[in-house]
Amino acid sequence: MTGNASDTILLAVTGWDPEVWQTEFAKTAPSRKLVLNADTDKDKIRYALVWKQRQGSLAGLPNLEVIFSLGAGVDHVFHDQQIPDVPIVRIVSPDLTMRMSEYVVWQVLDHQRLGLRYRQQQSQRVWREDRRQPAAHEVTVGILGLGVLGRDAAQKLRMLGFRVSGWSRRLQTIEGVTTHFGKDGLRDFLKEVDIVVCLLPLTPETKGILSMTMFAQMKPHGPLGAPTLINAGRGGLQNEADILAALDRGMLSAVTLDVFNKEPLPKDSPLWTHPQVMITPHAAASSSPQALVPEIVAQIESYERGEPLKNIVDRAAQY
Repeated sequence: MTGNASDTILLAVTGWDPEVWQTEFAKTAPSRKLVLNADTDKDKIRYALVWKQRQGSLAGLPNLEVIFSLGAGVDHVFHDQQIPDVPIVRIVSPDLTMRMSEYVVWQVLDHQRLGLRYRQQQSQRVWREDRRQPAAHEVTVGILGLGVLGRDAAQKLRMLGFRVSGWSRRLQTIEGVTTHFGKDGLRDFLKEVDIVVCLLPLTPETKGILSMTMFAQMKPHGPLGAPTLINAGRGGLQNEADILAALDRGMLSAVTLDVFNKEPLPKDSPLWTHPQVMITPHAAASSSPQALVPEIVAQIESYERGEPLKNIVDRAAQY
């Protein structure tokens, strides 16, 4: 470790405006140099900040020491087949966590209070209340993925009175939350939930998990009718054709999707016009430079003092 305040930091992003990140770094760490292109500073670059970086953009950096993912997930990092063998750090930010919990609570409440139905009635100028809205304590919300985001969302839903269940790869314990783990636990989890919230990381094990195989294991009827699905994790977790088929067969009553296999969602996708689908444009928990840059700089400074990095990604598990 040879870091110091004059070391160069590479910002390797696609699909985002790099200027806002440059501006925030200039305010937060004016002594550090932030570059968008590694060509002239290869030997000086110690850190890389990435979001869907171009293939090979981190290769050939002889002194690179740490890669910071600028999103909550890290699957985008592993799409690059030439990732250097250095620590990859996930962003764990109170701002990101709160934004995701806000989104989850918003969508759970919307489904519980029949928001989709009432918006359709409004578009038709129909005044009708012919279906009871279940109380929160009658609805079981299941959270797939009990990392930082899932745990926080579970706790906030509990505060609103929902019954909350959770599933994770390994056993987790959360006060007031029924938790399941592993393949056998997933079957039990699916049998008891009315609303499924997916916050899983995208890994080889979870790719396409939101499919007909899963939907067929859900209980067929609850206080909201058929189960509801909310995916704010990653688009690669879902089989979109299976979601549409499950809706049309009555296996799902409604879905909210924030992420998709291809983004932006193609204009000819039938998801756009399906009456039981709510679409948001990968906006559940957007990365804020104002919130994240100070935390990244603090991590760099503590690392340069010889302290261990936090939230290092397990390369084998890819999260």
